[in-house]
Amino acid sequence: MFAKNEGVVDRGIRAVLGIAALAAAFTLLSGVWQIVAGVVAFMLLVTAAIGVCPLYSVLGINTCPVNPAERR
Repeated sequence: MFAKNEGVVDRGIRAVLGIAALAAAFTLLSGVWQIVAGVVAFMLLVTAAIGVCPLYSVLGINTCPVNPAERR
């Protein structure tokens, strides 16, 4: 559907931050902050897994080293 716009390093950073936010949501936080951290963790982990960031698409950012013509 969308062309990948995240590179390997970007996806790795998102995965690590997502896991950290998820751990914080289950261990350190409570109330509304727990929900916020859970939503942020979910979004980071999903974008890391699929390699597409909708915000990057809107802003025209691409950290993927592959040329768009070679992605298909």
